[in-house]
Amino acid sequence: MEANQRIARIAAHLQLSNLQMEESSTLRLAECRAKGGSPGFKVAILGAAGGIGQPLAMLMKMNPLVSVLHLYDVVNSPGVTADLSHMDTGAVVRGFLGQQQLESALTGMDLVIIPAGVPRKPGMTRDDLFNINAGIVKTLCEGVAKSCPNAIVNLISNPVNSTVPIAAEVFKKAGTYDPKRLLGVTTLDVVRANTFVAEVLGLDPREVNVPVVGGHAGVTILPLLSQVKPPSSFTPEETEYLTNRIQNGGTEVVEAKAGAGSATLSMAYAAVKFADACLRGLRGDAGIVECAFVASQVTELPFFATKVRLGRTGAEEVFQLGPLNEYERVGLEKAKTELAGSIQKGVAFINK
Repeated sequence: MEANQRIARIAAHLQLSNLQMEESSTLRLAECRAKGGSPGFKVAILGAAGGIGQPLAMLMKMNPLVSVLHLYDVVNSPGVTADLSHMDTGAVVRGFLGQQQLESALTGMDLVIIPAGVPRKPGMTRDDLFNINAGIVKTLCEGVAKSCPNAIVNLISNPVNSTVPIAAEVFKKAGTYDPKRLLGVTTLDVVRANTFVAEVLGLDPREVNVPVVGGHAGVTILPLLSQVKPPSSFTPEETEYLTNRIQNGGTEVVEAKAGAGSATLSMAYAAVKFADACLRGLRGDAGIVECAFVASQVTELPFFATKVRLGRTGAEEVFQLGPLNEYERVGLEKAKTELAGSIQKGVAFINK
């Protein structure tokens, strides 16, 4: 009997069809380890078959804090799920295809990561993406409100400056809005800033920390080079060069890929870095601080990216900007002007 069960368990992972064996030893693929593997958190990725979604899903499958990983998309999610399910890491992977399975994908999740949407192409701004991605984010957030209203949401879909306000309005209409649990992911701006500053200073990027505030597009991206750690000074030329390169990092990749996509690999890396911080916060770790685009009272705008302290309920503390130099004060005003329009565009999309 024990041998039969072992054979059935192996066969169930090799065959997609149900096995016709004795009832006592039958194990279908869907039932193997159905309660999850290692202790940890349940994470859903919405848009898991896309350019960001696939490497993001692979990296989350490798994260020891993840016990169950749900992969949702409108195309190709069964294939991505099958591929990743063969990795010998603790997280159990399940795939969900199409809007009729969205509710199942989201039920019981602790963290929902949303990279869904169309990518930028050469010549496109993030606002060119708005009409397509706004509708996608609206639909997915309605699913979150219904199936896992207490989950922390990491929103990647561009334009983040508008999609985060869209998500907030959807949650408000559903009566589930908790501003601490809705986080626009701007980590790629920080990752780029750390890398580019490290190049100029001749340091290891892992030793550099650059706060990046404002938003997640063009001039709304404001690196605070005066607050770099380790403390460093920059010439006016270096400041201008670094600020422009950080603000236009996405365009740099779009143009280099020449129509073949946008920043997918570095975005997936940054998204996992932020998601891991959220999971460590959920676990109760102390002192978890990252930049994110959140509901904020730091400026007169309703949303703004600054450092936040992550905990069991999401962004538990939103930090002030700290001292700015003249260059940064001028940049802040430019960022706020641009950001105000993007936020209003998102709010208007839901309330039209």
